[in-house]
Amino acid sequence: MSPELISILVLAVVFVIATTRSINMGALAFAAAFAVGTLVADLDADGIFAGFPGDLFVVLVGVTYLFAIARSNGTTDWLVHASVRLVRGRVALIPWVMFALTGTLTAIGAVSPAAVAIVAPIALSFAARYGISPLLMGAMVVHGAQGGGFSPISIYGSIVNGIVEREKLPGNEVTLFLASLIVNLVIAAVVFVACGGLRLWRQGSVTEVAGGDLKGRGELRDQPQPAGTGTTTAPGTHPSPTTTATATRGTTPAPTSSLPLTPPRTATLFSLVALVVAVLVLDLDAGLTAITLAVVLSAIWPDDSRKAVGEIAWPTVLLICGVLTYVGVLDEMGTITWAGEGVGGIGVPLLAAVLLCYIGAIVSAFASSVGIMGALIPLAVPFLAQGEIGAIGMVAALAVSATVVDVSPFSTNGALVLAAAPDVDRERFFRQLMVYGGIVVAVVPAVVWLLMVVPGWG
Repeated sequence: MSPELISILVLAVVFVIATTRSINMGALAFAAAFAVGTLVADLDADGIFAGFPGDLFVVLVGVTYLFAIARSNGTTDWLVHASVRLVRGRVALIPWVMFALTGTLTAIGAVSPAAVAIVAPIALSFAARYGISPLLMGAMVVHGAQGGGFSPISIYGSIVNGIVEREKLPGNEVTLFLASLIVNLVIAAVVFVACGGLRLWRQGSVTEVAGGDLKGRGELRDQPQPAGTGTTTAPGTHPSPTTTATATRGTTPAPTSSLPLTPPRTATLFSLVALVVAVLVLDLDAGLTAITLAVVLSAIWPDDSRKAVGEIAWPTVLLICGVLTYVGVLDEMGTITWAGEGVGGIGVPLLAAVLLCYIGAIVSAFASSVGIMGALIPLAVPFLAQGEIGAIGMVAALAVSATVVDVSPFSTNGALVLAAAPDVDRERFFRQLMVYGGIVVAVVPAVVWLLMVVPGWG
């Protein structure tokens, strides 16, 4: 058996073990890099660490550190509360507020599961209260997170753009961002219509969109409810948020209390805006800028930021750094070139491209989206180097295919939505998410291939 084939089989084993044994894929990838690099490729430690993505490490730590501070001092809660107030109680707009909110959070640097974890409990509580389909609300939250997930300063965007730059591929950050945003927006619109969204327009307004202040974890304080009602809590989850609102036709929402815009929250909002300006206008490094802003906030308000370091997305950091380090070993031993030539050897470039999109979608539905992107894009480099397939379109198609399937209940985002839904038949909701995820896996890769790869973007 050739060394190249051994290294690919080891990568497959890493994905299988990570999926079935709930072990961080990055840790497994580091171990695999050590074993394959030492025993198969005859690499020393320097050769193995040559693939460690130091720049992406700083980006991941910096932006998640800053966002952890925003969550700790209540800035994210303020954003949630303010966004809900904007709809003035219009029921049909609530799913779109949740879409926009999670999209905004991921676009400015939140890890996708973190944004879903913050918004999903509130969104699914609104769904239960106002008769909105939980599948509709859950899909809006997840697709919103993925819609904003490829902005130039986001986690996914930084990862993919970093890989593209490292592999010396043609890239376009705006095209990648818009491709994901448009695809997820279109899917959200289809789900909105299919799951009864049009009926919500006839439901009118609610008397109060949200009651009470938001607590530190993105939940609403429990309010008195009519007799016979109550809240439910899924095992192992925080209590679901509740509201005092009741749906009425044509009413005007009553004023609601809001979180005060304290100095730490104001400073954090300015920091988030400063990060956007620094990266998009001044062309500064996103990771270094974010970690600098986080340090400044921590120095001024240490009490609010004390737990922020512990809330950095260390599992994601480990995942990305481990997978990309293993991919670096594959590159050192020539596996990437070997595999790319094998894909190109199919003889039909467009067929090879659609197969890669489906591989990304199927595996990502059960494993890590970022891990799949980290492995598939480098594997496609020799295939793209032939020039018959546009690199920009192919990278965008792979990125969308590997992330849009996160509505699957087997993925982190899908599981968060399932756990956050109050007052539902969980087995039925699980089946709905599974069927919907299967439809997305079956349809979306072919559609994005047709729209992004066949025209030859890039």
